[in-house]
Amino acid sequence: MDILGIETTCDETAAAVVRRSDDGHGRILSNVVLSQIREHAEFGGVVPEIAARAHVEALDRIVAKAMAEAGVSFAGLDGVAAAAGPGLIGGLIVGLTTAKALALAQGKPLIAVNHLEAHALTARLTDAISFPYCLFLASGGHTQVLGVRGVGDYLRLGGTVDDAIGEAFDKTAKWLGVGYPGGPLVEQAARRGDARRFALPRPMVGRPDADFSLSGLKTALRIEAEKIAPLSDTDVADLCASFQQAVVDVVFDRLRTGLRMFRDRIGMPRALVCAGGVAANQAIRKVLHRVALEAGTVLVAPPPALCTDNGAMIAWAGAERLALGLTDPLDVAPRARWPLEQVTKAATPISSS
Repeated sequence: MDILGIETTCDETAAAVVRRSDDGHGRILSNVVLSQIREHAEFGGVVPEIAARAHVEALDRIVAKAMAEAGVSFAGLDGVAAAAGPGLIGGLIVGLTTAKALALAQGKPLIAVNHLEAHALTARLTDAISFPYCLFLASGGHTQVLGVRGVGDYLRLGGTVDDAIGEAFDKTAKWLGVGYPGGPLVEQAARRGDARRFALPRPMVGRPDADFSLSGLKTALRIEAEKIAPLSDTDVADLCASFQQAVVDVVFDRLRTGLRMFRDRIGMPRALVCAGGVAANQAIRKVLHRVALEAGTVLVAPPPALCTDNGAMIAWAGAERLALGLTDPLDVAPRARWPLEQVTKAATPISSS
């Protein structure tokens, strides 16, 4: 089946066409992403109204480009999928309304995709891995450790009690003046810095659960920066390095605990999978390999372009759901908040293949 996927949850306007074969394997026919970094850079973060307006202006041509690159006609599609949440409500309305119009006009099934489920299933598109597996989802808005047992079947093992890792990186970048988007620039500065210079805390380390907390680490970083202001380039690099190392240490401890919980509640995971923009951070990826090796499993890390927001992951999640007969009515509403635990699953048991 060929599925068109539309992604407009935040500041990327994206569309893609993905083909799912009968044996469950996938192939990306096109994947077009338009970033809004320049529109938001001067504000140091995403402005929801600007993002929604940019989606309105760009989405039609992004969809047309994705269809042209895929060489598939609208009539030849088997379904239309769009991210319906969680995310910025203005952008969600733009993407989901466009998908509804296309589905109605062409008489095709509509699949309203949970953005987090799309991240959770991407490794099945890229690596064809089987259920169950442990997912570390880390982005600007989400930090979660999940047991992925099937399409629509997720066990939350841990999550952040306050800020997401990506948000903490972005706030660090803003306070230290390294620019936007914050995550990649903090990582870049950290390579030049001394991670031992500042004794920053490692929140939640040693706890028996797999939860995260980043607000205290952010506050500690800000206090250290204020103590030595004005900051030199060396100060900024050392603060970035110290912050990133603290995050890496927290991730190692929290995921090690999360994998133990996975084994106790589900069994041996087929893999540790990482998803979300933070998964592109090389220091974090290195420690993920270490955690997976220690747990006796492997790390599956989709290419960076498929870890950040994109249409291919939405199309693939739509294909996985459509293959199980899961579709949505045209009056389905977008949801700014939509926990994975509330995602529907098929009534019949799901194969582990």
